Amino acid sequence: MEQKKFDAMLVLIIPQIIGLIIGKTGQDEVAATRDFYNSEVYALLEQEDTKLWQLSPLTIFNMYDEEKKTGNITFPEG
Repeated sequence: MEQKKFDAMLVLIIPQIIGLIIGKTGQDEVAATRDFYNSEVYALLEQEDTKLWQLSPLTIFNMYDEEKKTGNITFPEG
C-alpha cells in the first residue's frame, strides 16, 4: 500500500481506538492517546507489513487492553 494511503488509514482507525479506550477505561483523551501511542500494539500498527490496520478498531483495542493487563499480545487467527 502506498504510504499516503496507509497514513490515511491510520488517521481513520486511531481515533476510533482511542474512543474505545476512553469509553472502557474512563481516561481522558490526552491520557488515552498517550497510553495508546506508547503501547507495543501501536508500534505494530504503524508498521504496514504487520497488516494490523486491516483489523477492526475493536479488535485492535482488545489487543491493546490485553497488553495493558498482561503484558502479552495475542494476534487474532486469520
